[in-house]
Amino acid sequence: MDFPLFQLSTRPAGGLHRETVQVRTIQPNIPHSEGKQRVCAEEETPGTLLKGAHQVGREYRVQKALSEVGFPVPTPLLFVDDCSIIGTDFYVMEHVQGRIFRDMTIPGVSPAERAALYFAMIVTFARLHSTDWKALGLQGYGKEHDYSKRQVLTWTAQYKAAVTDDIPAMNELAEWLANNLPDNEQQATIIHGDFRIENLIFHPTEARVVALLDWELSTIGNPIADLAYACIPFYWPRGMSFPGQNSNSVLQDVEGIPRCEELIIVYRRCRGLSTPLLNWNFFLALSFFKIASIAQGVYARFLLRNASAENAHVYGETTKPLAEAGLRISNRNTDLFSMTKSLFRPSVEGQHVLGQLKEFTERHLYPAEQEVAEYYAANEHSALRWQKPPVLQTLKHKAKALGLWNLFLPAVSGLSQLDYAFIAEETGRCFFAPEIFNCQAPDTGNMEVLHLYGTEGQKEEWLEPLLNGEIHSCFCMTEPDVASSDATNIECSIRRDGESYVIIGKKWWSSGAGNPDCKIAIVMGKTENKHFPRHKQHSMILVPMDTPGVKVNRSLRVFGYDDAFHGGHFEIHFDNVRVPVSNILLGEGRGFEIAQGRLGPGRIHHCMRTIGTAERALEMMCQRATQRKTFGKKLFEHEVIAHWIAECRIAIEQARLLTLEAARAVDTLGTAAARKEIAMIKVVAPRMACKVVDCAIQVHGGGGVSEDFPLAHMYSMVRTLRIADGPDEVHLSAIAKLELREQFKNSMAKL
Repeated sequence: MDFPLFQLSTRPAGGLHRETVQVRTIQPNIPHSEGKQRVCAEEETPGTLLKGAHQVGREYRVQKALSEVGFPVPTPLLFVDDCSIIGTDFYVMEHVQGRIFRDMTIPGVSPAERAALYFAMIVTFARLHSTDWKALGLQGYGKEHDYSKRQVLTWTAQYKAAVTDDIPAMNELAEWLANNLPDNEQQATIIHGDFRIENLIFHPTEARVVALLDWELSTIGNPIADLAYACIPFYWPRGMSFPGQNSNSVLQDVEGIPRCEELIIVYRRCRGLSTPLLNWNFFLALSFFKIASIAQGVYARFLLRNASAENAHVYGETTKPLAEAGLRISNRNTDLFSMTKSLFRPSVEGQHVLGQLKEFTERHLYPAEQEVAEYYAANEHSALRWQKPPVLQTLKHKAKALGLWNLFLPAVSGLSQLDYAFIAEETGRCFFAPEIFNCQAPDTGNMEVLHLYGTEGQKEEWLEPLLNGEIHSCFCMTEPDVASSDATNIECSIRRDGESYVIIGKKWWSSGAGNPDCKIAIVMGKTENKHFPRHKQHSMILVPMDTPGVKVNRSLRVFGYDDAFHGGHFEIHFDNVRVPVSNILLGEGRGFEIAQGRLGPGRIHHCMRTIGTAERALEMMCQRATQRKTFGKKLFEHEVIAHWIAECRIAIEQARLLTLEAARAVDTLGTAAARKEIAMIKVVAPRMACKVVDCAIQVHGGGGVSEDFPLAHMYSMVRTLRIADGPDEVHLSAIAKLELREQFKNSMAKL
């Protein structure tokens, strides 16, 4: 019988100790090669462990599940819970041959290999977080919800159990974490809990991870918390040694080691994440608190003379500076509510819905973008182009089943305009997202009109099927033969004839009319009455699309795009179209009143979606700027591009603040009282987005104007918004008029 090597790992009193021993093989069914094998045994040794310390049975379970799907872990061979053998539970796993780097600066290799090793590390990390833990049968391995809250409570308790001296910074950081728990947790994944380069085995000659070790703290939880913990070395205080390291070098100063931002970009790309990493600073601060609590525990065990670390006595000196580093991180602003947290905040329900929608978008919409784009590309010259890809219908059913439906309408969703503003921004990041949640224009505006101004019969016939997503609609206002920026120019005739109205006229830019499910149009026309002022001479009326005389003539392109996924933009002729008198909305001469009620919230929605589009364009610009080099430098290292990035961030934040203020004004004062704020955002948001997308195009070079990237199409959409729903010049005139009126009132009040 051979005597193979086993690596024996023990945890006396919560510490970790490893040693290699030679033992006799007693399990004949363990696979071996050439009569010998190298295996590792994990042992849970007796002793007093801190509350919550891991059990080797859990480690065996997660490694066994991961090994079966090819994830790089040492293959577990057997688990023994018979304490009579060696005095405790243990499991045995295969030995993996390779390189382990105890020093995270990876001395002794070239800068190029150093970079490759770090990128291999982050790719492996992303792979772990992308693994479907439910499919692996890991239900019950950890709680799926409230991970952050549980972590804060756990490490606060661990610290308090080990505290030896009062450290105000630890108390303050614990309190800050408890009061700033994330509103929306990321989708739960398998998390390692102690991911760092020294817990990886790399291939002997290649920059490739062959095994991830030390699953003591693994569970199910928030992957961004796991990522933040892994990135802590990049935020480590200068002048303070990192535990267990042979070098005091700061990672950012070591040639070849990528920047933290570059690693995060690779991580997001590998996981297919298009949205920003929310609550990043919270999780960094939590990581510092966790490490500080562990350090305090090691020091407490040193005082009790049962610490396994040889330098345990120095850990007591690190707790305070680590807590202070966490506090410094907590004061930074980087996530979605960074600039708006103190001024504008969604309701609890709004935050919950936004979190659900973000998770749904990340899991289902972004992965479907390529399929949707390929459908429209393949059917560019086919009648199928005006049909919806089957995947969209599937996604709509999923969203509806989750209650992510009709979120734009307060009477249905229970959300305020401020709540929905954040949601609209999120949907602006994906070109087909609004339709998935039945929140697409022009249907949203038309549903608002029917909800506010429709009769019970009109609501039953048209509003209910629109709310159910069974049909679509279009809005017919702009005309080809007049300057419709002055809506009093509209000439389409709506004439009473007995119990009918007869409509005669031409409309264009009727968005959505190409959709085969477009069944109803809201038409604005002139019901002239010479005794009324000019703003009382127009009306809105419901016209079913299958009414005789309705002719959908031609599709209009926007910068060459037909926007088929939105149902296109069409010219429609109304040739003696006859509809019942009951189809009039609110009454004759009420068209402008309805238009104002329709366009107020709609403009907020447009602007917030536009901000979402700008955010994604800026994200693409930053990614490109970190990937490409010109003249020996990364693009972002050229000052002009760095300044573009800064200016775009400033512009986005300004536009968001103004738009959220308009949303709050609508909630508190009503649409009419908020008309100045609404007019301002209608000017600011599209201008801002044009600037951001234009900069992103410039950074992408030739690719920016191609169909390989969505930027050219983004530009066509945001540039159009400077005309749609009223051109900039009309809104500027309205703003000036309102401002002069307010200034006059203020000056009179002082007299």
